[in-house]
Amino acid sequence: MTEKLIALVDGSIYSKSVCDHAAWISERTGAPVEVLHVLGRRETAGSDLSGAIALGARSALLKELTALDEQRARLAQKRGRALLEDAEAMLRAAGVEHVTTRLRNGDLVETVIEAEGDARGIVIGKRGEAADFAKMHLGSNLERIVRSSHKPVFVASRAFNPIRKVLIAYDAGPSAMRAVDHVARAPLFAGLDFHVLTAGPESEDANRRLEDARATLEAGGHTVSIELASGQPDKVITDAVEREGADLLVMGAYGHSRIRAMIIGSTTTEMIRSCKIPVVLFR
Repeated sequence: MTEKLIALVDGSIYSKSVCDHAAWISERTGAPVEVLHVLGRRETAGSDLSGAIALGARSALLKELTALDEQRARLAQKRGRALLEDAEAMLRAAGVEHVTTRLRNGDLVETVIEAEGDARGIVIGKRGEAADFAKMHLGSNLERIVRSSHKPVFVASRAFNPIRKVLIAYDAGPSAMRAVDHVARAPLFAGLDFHVLTAGPESEDANRRLEDARATLEAGGHTVSIELASGQPDKVITDAVEREGADLLVMGAYGHSRIRAMIIGSTTTEMIRSCKIPVVLFR
């Protein structure tokens, strides 16, 4: 049985791009696509009347408020089904034959983790409906999904563009090594060109690790160039994306704890925010 691909849609401007990237992945791998839309607790929660309304008016308005909550929940369900129908239509129009849809209530991350057991990967938009990392929409949950998921997470850019050249940001950590090993064998990456980049000072050990990464990719039949560049990782990677004309960035994700990331910053988060190309993240 071919592992499915989970495509997360939420009605944001990124939903079309999620479908376009999912169609590209499905075309190259033969994977069926499951489109998932999750109604968060905010969209389905009822009103809290405790202390908000005077006692005399509370009972008089209770039925009306309850009815409004029920109407809101019904509208959210109806909208969710419409989003899924639109996504399915886009995928089928792009040539994906095997498409299923799923509408769920609850926490987005918990739902994704439950659904990913028989999945090869997850496609998600860079931003959610609010287009703001600070608000609790798809974008703000992206780090939670990547940290929790055991599958590669494909972060779609705002619009799909043909993918021919891949930049791998390689730090020789466990996640980066897993990414190189996966990419070398995965049919998704067949026929693409690779540039492997390590950000750091010149050293014999760094060069040896780069050569090892190149050897792994070349053994998978890929054309590979390598580079060791000094400087801050986020700046080095961003410059290389532009200079090399990369269409896709592959990297290990969140190699440090949330606490350390808060103190020194996170290269992963910065790349997601600043890169205009899609990013594939491996834990």
